[in-house]
Parts: sequence; C-alpha cells; structure tokens
Amino acid sequence: MIKEITIGNKPSELKRVVGFVDEIGKELGLDGELLMNLNLVLEEMVSNIIFYAHPQQTDDYIGLKAESDGKEITLTLADHGIEFDPTKKGNLNTDVNPAEREIGGMGIFIVKNIMNQVAYQRLNGQNMVVMKKKIK
Repeated sequence: MIKEITIGNKPSELKRVVGFVDEIGKELGLDGELLMNLNLVLEEMVSNIIFYAHPQQTDDYIGLKAESDGKEITLTLADHGIEFDPTKKGNLNTDVNPAEREIGGMGIFIVKNIMNQVAYQRLNGQNMVVMKKKIK
C-alpha cells in the first residue's frame, strides 16, 4: 500500500491529515489504538511544520506519504521550511514538574516514544522526516 497527499501549511489542513490516517487505517485494518497513535504523531509533526517552519507565514505545502507492507507502516513528511531535525531534540526530563519544565519538546518526545524509528535528512532544500511503526 502506498498513499500520498499534499496539504497547505495552514491549521485548517489538519482535518485532511486525520482523513488520510483514517483511510490508511481502513485499508490496513489497523486497530483503534494504533490509529489514534498515528493520528497523534502526524498531528504533532504537521502542526510543528505549520506553526514553526515558516516564520513569515509564507504559503507552502507539506507532502505526506504512507507506505506499508502489512508488517510496518512508514510515514514520510516533506516540507520546504526552516531546517529542523527532530531527532536531535534531547529527551524530555519527565521527572521535572511540568509547570517548571522548559516549554516545547513534549510533542517530539511523544512521537519518538510512539514510533519505532524516526529519521531526518535535509535533501534538496527539503526537510524529510521518516517515521516507522511496526503493525501487529
């Protein structure tokens, strides 16, 4: 299975991401928990691109690709925003009271804990994030 969509870098486009994940879930017969986790991961990563990759609020697009062999799902995000490698974001110290914790990083922490693998590269002026999750 291979599916792709291209969305604008606007918050209103997040509903299209949810629809995309739902389509994948139906096609692969994913359970509700995995579907919820994939939605959370993509909402977090796409939101980060929308809100932080383009400080001048320039219009751009985000490419999203899903591939699966039935044993693993691979999600790839591509954007032309500011270079940012989420794999280099340090692990969050969960022992610190959330009220005293530095702002930011929780979403990437969640993504790294849900997905089995998260990789990044900058290729031809694009951020490419590849995330893999084993399917039961």
